[in-house]
Amino acid sequence: MARAGAKRSTRKLKIGRSLGVNLWGQAKSPFNKRKYKPGQHGPTSRGASTSDYAKQMRAKQTLKGYYGNIGEKKFHAYYAEAENMKGDAPENLIGLLERRLDAVVYRSKLAPTVFASRQLVSHGHIYVNGKRVKIASYRVNPGDVITLSEKAKTMALVINALEAGDRNFPDYISVDSNNFTATFTRVPAFEDVPYPVEMKPELVVEFYSR
Repeated sequence: MARAGAKRSTRKLKIGRSLGVNLWGQAKSPFNKRKYKPGQHGPTSRGASTSDYAKQMRAKQTLKGYYGNIGEKKFHAYYAEAENMKGDAPENLIGLLERRLDAVVYRSKLAPTVFASRQLVSHGHIYVNGKRVKIASYRVNPGDVITLSEKAKTMALVINALEAGDRNFPDYISVDSNNFTATFTRVPAFEDVPYPVEMKPELVVEFYSR
Protein backbone atom coordinates (compact mmCIF):
# COMPACT_ATOMS: atom_id res chain seq x y z
CA MET A 1 0.00 0.00 0.00
CA ALA A 2 2.89 2.33 0.77
CA ARG A 3 4.36 1.69 -2.67
CA ALA A 4 1.06 2.61 -4.35
CA GLY A 5 0.87 5.77 -2.26
CA ALA A 6 4.39 6.70 -3.36
CA LYS A 7 3.36 6.27 -7.01
CA ARG A 8 0.36 8.54 -6.49
CA SER A 9 2.52 11.21 -4.86
CA THR A 10 5.07 10.97 -7.68
CA ARG A 11 2.44 11.33 -10.39
CA LYS A 12 0.82 14.21 -8.55
CA LEU A 13 4.17 15.97 -8.08
CA LYS A 14 5.08 15.55 -11.75
CA ILE A 15 1.80 17.08 -12.91
CA GLY A 16 2.16 20.04 -10.56
CA ARG A 17 5.80 20.57 -11.49
CA SER A 18 5.09 20.45 -15.23
CA LEU A 19 2.32 23.04 -14.92
CA GLY A 20 4.06 25.11 -12.27
CA VAL A 21 0.94 25.56 -10.15
CA ASN A 22 -0.59 24.30 -6.91
CA LEU A 23 -3.18 22.41 -8.96
CA TRP A 24 -5.21 20.96 -6.07
CA GLY A 25 -4.76 23.83 -3.61
CA GLN A 26 -2.78 21.74 -1.13
CA ALA A 27 -1.29 23.52 1.85
CA LYS A 28 2.06 21.74 1.54
CA SER A 29 2.52 22.27 -2.20
CA PRO A 30 6.05 23.51 -3.06
CA PHE A 31 4.45 26.08 -5.36
CA ASN A 32 3.07 27.98 -2.39
CA LYS A 33 6.58 29.37 -1.95
CA ARG A 34 8.09 28.94 -5.41
CA LYS A 35 5.90 30.45 -8.11
CA TYR A 36 7.77 28.99 -11.06
CA LYS A 37 8.75 25.65 -12.55
CA PRO A 38 11.84 23.79 -11.28
CA GLY A 39 15.14 23.85 -13.18
CA GLN A 40 17.62 26.49 -14.29
CA HIS A 41 15.09 28.10 -16.64
CA GLY A 42 12.26 27.95 -14.13
CA PRO A 43 12.12 31.62 -13.10
CA THR A 44 11.64 32.70 -16.73
CA SER A 45 9.62 29.77 -18.05
CA ARG A 46 6.19 30.65 -16.65
CA GLY A 47 4.11 32.49 -19.24
CA ALA A 48 6.96 32.57 -21.76
CA SER A 49 4.69 31.65 -24.67
CA THR A 50 1.59 33.74 -25.26
CA SER A 51 0.40 32.21 -28.55
CA ASP A 52 -3.22 31.09 -28.75
CA TYR A 53 -2.08 27.51 -29.21
CA ALA A 54 0.14 27.64 -26.11
CA LYS A 55 -2.71 29.05 -24.01
CA GLN A 56 -5.11 26.40 -25.27
CA MET A 57 -2.61 23.61 -24.67
CA ARG A 58 -1.91 24.79 -21.14
CA ALA A 59 -5.64 25.00 -20.40
CA LYS A 60 -6.09 21.44 -21.65
CA GLN A 61 -3.17 20.08 -19.64
CA THR A 62 -4.36 21.88 -16.51
CA LEU A 63 -7.92 20.59 -16.71
CA LYS A 64 -6.86 17.08 -17.70
CA GLY A 65 -4.24 16.97 -14.97
CA TYR A 66 -6.64 18.14 -12.29
CA TYR A 67 -8.83 15.07 -12.82
CA GLY A 68 -5.90 12.72 -12.32
CA ASN A 69 -4.19 13.11 -15.68
CA ILE A 70 -6.93 11.48 -17.75
CA GLY A 71 -5.62 9.79 -20.89
CA GLU A 72 -5.70 11.87 -24.08
CA LYS A 73 -8.05 9.51 -25.93
CA LYS A 74 -10.54 9.53 -23.08
CA PHE A 75 -10.27 13.28 -22.56
CA HIS A 76 -10.87 13.96 -26.26
CA ALA A 77 -13.94 11.71 -26.07
CA TYR A 78 -15.31 13.94 -23.29
CA TYR A 79 -14.80 16.97 -25.53
CA ALA A 80 -16.53 15.28 -28.48
CA GLU A 81 -19.50 14.33 -26.32
CA ALA A 82 -19.70 17.84 -24.84
CA GLU A 83 -19.78 19.33 -28.34
CA ASN A 84 -22.63 17.05 -29.38
CA MET A 85 -24.74 17.82 -26.33
CA LYS A 86 -27.28 20.63 -26.21
CA GLY A 87 -26.10 23.82 -24.57
CA ASP A 88 -22.65 25.33 -24.01
CA ALA A 89 -19.77 22.95 -24.82
CA PRO A 90 -17.38 24.20 -22.09
CA GLU A 91 -20.15 23.89 -19.48
CA ASN A 92 -21.02 20.43 -20.78
CA LEU A 93 -17.37 19.36 -20.56
CA ILE A 94 -17.12 20.36 -16.90
CA GLY A 95 -20.38 18.58 -16.13
CA LEU A 96 -19.12 15.35 -17.70
CA LEU A 97 -15.83 15.49 -15.78
CA GLU A 98 -17.57 16.16 -12.47
CA ARG A 99 -19.80 13.13 -13.02
CA ARG A 100 -16.84 10.74 -13.04
CA LEU A 101 -17.03 8.43 -10.05
CA ASP A 102 -13.47 9.16 -8.93
CA ALA A 103 -14.23 12.89 -9.07
CA VAL A 104 -17.41 12.49 -7.00
CA VAL A 105 -15.57 10.41 -4.37
CA TYR A 106 -12.87 13.08 -4.20
CA ARG A 107 -15.37 15.93 -3.97
CA SER A 108 -17.14 14.04 -1.17
CA LYS A 109 -13.86 14.04 0.79
CA LEU A 110 -13.91 10.24 0.97
CA ALA A 111 -10.34 10.36 -0.37
CA PRO A 112 -7.55 12.93 0.05
CA THR A 113 -6.67 13.10 -3.66
CA VAL A 114 -8.24 12.12 -6.96
CA PHE A 115 -5.51 9.49 -7.27
CA ALA A 116 -6.47 7.95 -3.93
CA SER A 117 -10.10 8.14 -5.00
CA ARG A 118 -9.31 6.26 -8.20
CA GLN A 119 -7.51 3.57 -6.22
CA LEU A 120 -10.45 3.14 -3.84
CA VAL A 121 -12.69 2.60 -6.84
CA SER A 122 -10.39 0.17 -8.64
CA HIS A 123 -9.90 -1.87 -5.45
CA GLY A 124 -13.64 -2.36 -5.09
CA HIS A 125 -14.27 -0.13 -2.07
CA ILE A 126 -16.90 2.10 -3.71
CA TYR A 127 -20.58 1.31 -4.17
CA VAL A 128 -23.14 3.24 -6.24
CA ASN A 129 -26.73 2.64 -5.14
CA GLY A 130 -25.57 -0.49 -3.33
CA LYS A 131 -23.72 -1.96 -6.31
CA ARG A 132 -19.94 -2.23 -6.32
CA VAL A 133 -18.36 -0.22 -9.12
CA LYS A 134 -14.67 -0.62 -10.01
CA ILE A 135 -14.50 1.77 -12.96
CA ALA A 136 -13.16 5.22 -12.07
CA SER A 137 -14.76 6.85 -15.12
CA TYR A 138 -18.21 5.43 -14.28
CA ARG A 139 -20.78 8.19 -14.85
CA VAL A 140 -22.71 9.20 -11.76
CA ASN A 141 -26.29 10.45 -12.19
CA PRO A 142 -28.21 12.92 -10.03
CA GLY A 143 -29.72 11.03 -7.10
CA ASP A 144 -27.04 8.34 -7.04
CA VAL A 145 -25.81 7.41 -3.56
CA ILE A 146 -22.13 6.62 -3.02
CA THR A 147 -21.12 4.37 -0.11
CA LEU A 148 -17.92 2.73 1.08
CA SER A 149 -17.00 -0.85 1.86
CA GLU A 150 -16.74 -1.70 5.55
CA LYS A 151 -12.98 -2.00 5.20
CA ALA A 152 -12.65 1.44 3.62
CA LYS A 153 -14.55 3.01 6.53
CA THR A 154 -11.63 2.08 8.79
CA MET A 155 -8.87 3.34 6.51
CA ALA A 156 -6.85 6.22 7.89
CA LEU A 157 -6.71 8.00 4.52
CA VAL A 158 -10.52 8.06 4.34
CA ILE A 159 -11.01 9.21 7.93
CA ASN A 160 -8.29 11.84 7.65
CA ALA A 161 -9.71 13.14 4.36
CA LEU A 162 -13.17 13.61 5.89
CA GLU A 163 -11.74 15.39 8.92
CA ALA A 164 -9.36 17.63 6.96
CA GLY A 165 -10.31 21.28 6.84
CA ASP A 166 -8.58 22.19 3.60
CA ARG A 167 -11.62 21.44 1.39
CA ASN A 168 -15.33 22.08 1.66
CA PHE A 169 -18.16 19.98 0.28
CA PRO A 170 -19.60 21.45 -2.93
CA ASP A 171 -23.32 22.16 -2.81
CA TYR A 172 -24.09 19.63 -5.56
CA ILE A 173 -23.05 16.72 -3.35
CA SER A 174 -24.77 15.94 -0.03
CA VAL A 175 -22.44 14.15 2.37
CA ASP A 176 -23.26 12.23 5.53
CA SER A 177 -19.79 11.95 7.09
CA ASN A 178 -20.97 9.83 10.02
CA ASN A 179 -22.22 7.13 7.69
CA PHE A 180 -19.60 7.58 4.97
CA THR A 181 -22.20 8.25 2.29
CA ALA A 182 -22.57 10.90 -0.39
CA THR A 183 -25.43 11.74 -2.73
CA PHE A 184 -24.80 13.40 -6.07
CA THR A 185 -27.70 15.83 -6.20
CA ARG A 186 -27.18 17.57 -9.54
CA VAL A 187 -24.78 18.19 -12.39
CA PRO A 188 -22.90 21.38 -11.50
CA ALA A 189 -22.37 24.44 -13.65
CA PHE A 190 -18.79 25.55 -14.20
CA GLU A 191 -19.13 28.36 -11.66
CA ASP A 192 -20.22 25.87 -8.98
CA VAL A 193 -17.05 23.78 -9.10
CA PRO A 194 -14.49 24.68 -6.40
CA TYR A 195 -11.29 24.71 -8.45
CA PRO A 196 -8.32 26.11 -6.50
CA VAL A 197 -6.72 27.37 -9.73
CA GLU A 198 -8.27 29.08 -12.73
CA MET A 199 -9.69 26.68 -15.28
CA LYS A 200 -10.50 27.71 -18.84
CA PRO A 201 -12.66 25.02 -20.43
CA GLU A 202 -13.50 27.37 -23.31
CA LEU A 203 -9.84 27.22 -24.36
CA VAL A 204 -9.92 23.44 -24.17
CA VAL A 205 -12.86 23.42 -26.59
CA GLU A 206 -10.97 25.82 -28.86
CA PHE A 207 -7.91 23.54 -28.78
CA TYR A 208 -9.82 20.49 -29.96
CA SER A 209 -11.97 22.37 -32.46
CA ARG A 210 -9.00 23.81 -34.36
